[in-house]
Amino acid sequence: MRHDVKAVLLVGGMGTRLRSVLPATPKPLASVGRRTFLDLLVRQLRHQGIRRMVMCTGHLADQIETEFGDGHDWDVLIEYSREREAMGTAGAVKLAEPYLRDAPDFFVMNGDSFLEVDFRELMRFHRTRGGFVSIAAWRASNAARYGTVRVGPEGRVTAFAEKTGNDFPGLINGGVYVFNRSVLEHIPEERSSLEEEVFPRLLDHGVYAQEQEGMFIDIGTPEDYAQAQPLWDRLNRAACRGQDPGSVERQAVLLRTEGSRGSE
Repeated sequence: MRHDVKAVLLVGGMGTRLRSVLPATPKPLASVGRRTFLDLLVRQLRHQGIRRMVMCTGHLADQIETEFGDGHDWDVLIEYSREREAMGTAGAVKLAEPYLRDAPDFFVMNGDSFLEVDFRELMRFHRTRGGFVSIAAWRASNAARYGTVRVGPEGRVTAFAEKTGNDFPGLINGGVYVFNRSVLEHIPEERSSLEEEVFPRLLDHGVYAQEQEGMFIDIGTPEDYAQAQPLWDRLNRAACRGQDPGSVERQAVLLRTEGSRGSE
């Protein structure tokens, strides 16, 4: 995969459900084990050769921008698209359009969930299908909290089912996507949601889902955040899989410098 492929990270949410445990910290900077959750995502991308990132910040943006700066410490290049008011997941991507003018296809990731995924294979899947959006999906034993993705032949998404509150297994949206740049033409310049508004409208243009087999976790609630803590070693190993040449050495250097950043 070309090193100039960009990834957009959605890290501007209010984190309302985590306020009881993170009253003054943006959700992506929540500590998991010895590092922050967003650090985990940045390293996952970097270890698979994705070095150009756009962080869509909003709530408590200064903390994230101060922590990561231009990305030099992670051997990546980070740019920031800051919301002045809450724009929703789709609105945040639309606001970042000026940073994506040279990106025919780009990744989009939620900043509060981790999915073990082969980005190169997901991009290959996306380009082979030729659709507007490709979703990295994950089969959950209990999909009640997430709603489900209904998939037909060749992985084409036929519908999105709403949350029901009932326990049942299903294929869920894993919060990692590949977008064709044409998607931006279908997002209004106002607050909107990818999952609830944009994706359903794009079904006729081709929305596909590729099922992933690895780890998935989100930290959206205090209960899930607590469950993530003992998984740090597994999450760290999963993030470091698929490393490009030289990344093992860089990872060792980063781990040796732990404690030098206040949020770790």
